[in-house]
Amino acid sequence: MRLAAIPVFLWLLLGRDDPRTAAFLLITIGWTDFIDGALARKLGQTSEIGKFLDPLADRLAIFAAVAGGVAADVVPAWLGWPLVAREIAVGLGALYLLTRFRTNVQVRQMGKTATAIVYGAIPSYYLAAANIEPDFWRVVGALTGAVGLLLYFWVTWQYAGDIRRAMQKAAGNPDR
Repeated sequence: MRLAAIPVFLWLLLGRDDPRTAAFLLITIGWTDFIDGALARKLGQTSEIGKFLDPLADRLAIFAAVAGGVAADVVPAWLGWPLVAREIAVGLGALYLLTRFRTNVQVRQMGKTATAIVYGAIPSYYLAAANIEPDFWRVVGALTGAVGLLLYFWVTWQYAGDIRRAMQKAAGNPDR
């Protein structure tokens, strides 16, 4: 459902120029991600496809929210472009690992935390663009965006090591 909501989000933002409704849909996507993960863990209903689709949905939702937000002049460039670059790099690394070595890396708790913080920052800018307490939401977006960006790059460095180790293991060189 989250994957299907992404084109609707982009249509609301870019097609209808409606950052207010786009913000609320983005918030809904974020909360359903949280609820879905919590229920899956609590009920023991995890699956290999879920382990693949959940981070994919996160990456695509954040990419759409950030790239669409930069294009619509909702998300500031200082936050948007580094997040877009990070999403592309992590996405390509994960895709390479999956297609070349038929493996993936485990999601890190810090990655989940960074995603949650970014999920808070980005809609803040959308709410500001919709003239809902814009000064307040811009400050919230800037503070949480800076923290989320720093955590994202920290965990990206960790994921790069995870990818390198997974590639070495898959190639039969676990000690390199």
